[in-house]
Amino acid sequence: MHILNLLEQGPLDYLAVDTLQRYLNQEVAQLRHPDTLIIWEAKDVYTAGRRTQPQDVPNSEIPVIAMDRGGSVTYHGPGQLVIYPIVKVKPPSDVVRFVRETELAVINAMQKLQVTATQIAGRSGAWIQQPHTEDRKLCAIGIKFREDTTMHGLALNVHTDLEKFKNIIPCGITDAGVTSLAQLGINTSLTTVAELLSSSLTTHYNPLLIPERAKNSLVFLDPQPYQQHLQIPTKGAQSYYEYQKERK
Repeated sequence: MHILNLLEQGPLDYLAVDTLQRYLNQEVAQLRHPDTLIIWEAKDVYTAGRRTQPQDVPNSEIPVIAMDRGGSVTYHGPGQLVIYPIVKVKPPSDVVRFVRETELAVINAMQKLQVTATQIAGRSGAWIQQPHTEDRKLCAIGIKFREDTTMHGLALNVHTDLEKFKNIIPCGITDAGVTSLAQLGINTSLTTVAELLSSSLTTHYNPLLIPERAKNSLVFLDPQPYQQHLQIPTKGAQSYYEYQKERK
């Protein structure tokens, strides 16, 4: 698996990285680029997936970015580790299986930090379940396939400001909350978590990939040649009210 690690650049504009992932998605789909994990951290932003409902954004004036991933609305920002797997799978593509393998990869990586995460039937992501408290999502997952090639990915709260989630109904789920590794008492860095996840994701994704492209080792790419693709589109975030009008 090839690794494009952008963490040293600090929090990045969401739409700039979206431009990069779409470029890589096309290149990987045409077999012109190796399967790659984009590892990065976002500036403050709310994004709305295809299943977002008006009640998921109580304040309709909050700026959001409409995306073509699955799921509802979520928050991205500093202290949260985002990983986009841009990989071509053996056809036919199975988004449910890919999400399940992503969940298991996160759960296995968290065990290295002595954190017990779990899957919950009917709800994507990696969850923390503890007695006498509501279920809390540690890692959100939203995947899209294009030409048997994935885009979007996972967002794991390391030391994220969880107060930012209070402006929305995260993932459209009203009877559960969110958490972070810091809230769970784990003091670690995005870089450390990225290393654990890169290895675990590679292990879980390899059986799904085209055999001749599956690699157990990690190959780290120089970010410099990819800077030209980190472009911010002219259209940025808009209020959810404006987003709803466009959908009609």
